[in-house]
Amino acid sequence: MLMGLAYGTLFTTEFVRSAKATDGQKNDWQSDFANLPGVKLMGDEDIGMLLYPGFTALDLVGPYHFFAGMMGARVHLVSNQADLRPVKSDMGLAVEPTVTLADCPKALTILFTPGGTDGTLAAARDPATIDFLRDRASRAQFITSVCTGALLLGTAGLLQGKRATTHWSVLPLLSQFGAEPVDARVVQDGDLITGAGVSAGLDFGLSIVARLRGQPYATASMLTAEYHPEPPFEGGSLSTAPREVSEPMTALFAPFVQEASKLRSTN
Repeated sequence: MLMGLAYGTLFTTEFVRSAKATDGQKNDWQSDFANLPGVKLMGDEDIGMLLYPGFTALDLVGPYHFFAGMMGARVHLVSNQADLRPVKSDMGLAVEPTVTLADCPKALTILFTPGGTDGTLAAARDPATIDFLRDRASRAQFITSVCTGALLLGTAGLLQGKRATTHWSVLPLLSQFGAEPVDARVVQDGDLITGAGVSAGLDFGLSIVARLRGQPYATASMLTAEYHPEPPFEGGSLSTAPREVSEPMTALFAPFVQEASKLRSTN
């Protein structure tokens, strides 16, 4: 499903149809695309994406769009709750999980956690959630997060000695987990890949698709999603936002940052 769910259904249907056809009936675009350098059309990745009450929906949905668009990949939406009832995000959007912590595959290609605020703090203080992250990380090919999801990885002891990023409000706090904070949209350090706040999840997802399926595959996903950001004005970072906006927003996050500063690695 090269193009995500909507476009991906069309792509997959056409690719399977072509595979069953004779050589003379196959579409040229499929052969041309499959022959691009580094492209791996089909895979068998298992991707575990954590859900917990109060997560930020866009942290999850952005990467999900690109992960689910990889042909052959299996995306598991993993609830840290006792059952498979929909899990509400911090703004009320509910996502239906597919597995619980116990039922998530043991060996994952990608272990992922989204961020949030109060919900993230609660998940970081939940022993079952942290034990799950630590266990699956021991076998995962990539250990990943977007936004304040990095706090969960840090609490699980998965940031020690690594370069990492997170939402600007808590970026300096990564050092309390033994990490080197890096102010960047996406930071890759070995098997650890972290994304900055919320919208950086799109860059993050594309970066991982490029590593697993080749840059042309990721570029095709980017094109079909028409990911060509052109903000109507500047202000999406501390360095570009005017002081009259950045100062009250920093104050807004202060209580959350204070509570997050109490988190420590538990391993």
